[in-house]
Formats: sequence, C-alpha cells, structure tokens
Amino acid sequence: MRKRDRYLLAEVLGLLAILFLLAVRTVDVAPIGPEGTSVGFARLNGAVAGAIGLNMTWYRITQLLGYLAILVAGVFALVGLGQCLRRRSLRKVDRRILALAGLYAAVVALYALFEVVVINYRPVVMPGDLHPEPSFPSTHTMITCVVMGSAAMVLGHTVRNAGLRRVLQAACAAVLVATVVGRLLSGVHWLSDILGGLLISAALLAFYAAVASPSPKKR
Repeated sequence: MRKRDRYLLAEVLGLLAILFLLAVRTVDVAPIGPEGTSVGFARLNGAVAGAIGLNMTWYRITQLLGYLAILVAGVFALVGLGQCLRRRSLRKVDRRILALAGLYAAVVALYALFEVVVINYRPVVMPGDLHPEPSFPSTHTMITCVVMGSAAMVLGHTVRNAGLRRVLQAACAAVLVATVVGRLLSGVHWLSDILGGLLISAALLAFYAAVASPSPKKR
C-alpha cells in the first residue's frame, strides 16, 4: 500500500471513531447504568450486559494482559533509548522505533482525555468503589491493541528468522484477541466501550503504519 493510501485509511478510520463517539452520545440514550447513569445504544448495550454479568476472573486476566502490553511497550522504549545512546543522535534511531514514541504518547494523551471527558460510565460499580467509573472507550482494549498491534508490525520488519517472526506475531495477536474478548466477557464495559476502543486503536495503528513506512524515494 502506498504511503498516501495509508494516510487516507488512517483518516477514514479516525473519522469513523469520531462518528461512533458522537453516536454513543446521541443514539438510543437511556439511564440504564448504575445510579441512573446514561449510555447510548441502550437496548443493545443493556441486552449484552444483562447476558454477560460481572466476571472477575476475566477482569483479572485482562488486567494481567494489560500489564504485559505495558511491559512490551517498555521493552521497545529501552530499545529506542539504547539506539539513541549508541548512535549519539535521536535522528539515527530506527524510524519505526521512533514512531512508536509518538504512538505511545498519543495513547497516553487519549487515556488522560477520556478520564476528564466522560462519555459514559461502567455498567457495574466495581468492588471497593462507591460510584461507577468512566468506561468509554475501553482503555484496556485501546492500549493493548495499539501496543501489541504495533509490536507485530515492528517485529515483521526486524526479526529475520521467519519461524520466530511468525511465533512472536502470533503471540501478539493472541494477547490482543484475548484482551478484547476477555474485557467484554468480564462485564466491566458496555459493548460500545469495546467497539470504541477497537475503532480508536485501528485509527492509531493506521496512522502509525503511515508514519513509520518509508517514503518512495527512501525505498
């Protein structure tokens, strides 16, 4: 795919994420959450939440997978720092590794944003809490998808051994899928929270792929 097409795809996905966010705020909004909190797509979200309930086992599993994703991000950060120190220039750090820094910064910024700008609240009050917490998007979904998705991209270009590359990329995919499915089955998010996290992740990964790809002249 050409670099220009990658940017176009990223823009389309970004627009879809924004439109979905607006839809969550306006379509079939009803106070079906704890303490009368409202959520969009109320019938669909309510039906899914009612069928799933709260599953703390899946919640704990996805918490651990989230920590694993943060660990992977830390490894790539150390790789970038090591390259910078060895080559004595930030400009000489591998383009894909350097682009990861911008990607991670974007994820952190969005995480902080949605802690302040509350779209909706969890379908349950978590044990030990007095009130429901903000839940859109599922930040666990967003962080894990972005970190593991970008890791699979980097590994695809840096690991020369084909067998090892496939194993590592499969592991990234497994963690990503398990987190998305497990977060939904845990019952601590509405279905729309998970879908929102996936759309935002897809847009961020598409932008990363566009930025990290070499220009035609460099190829």
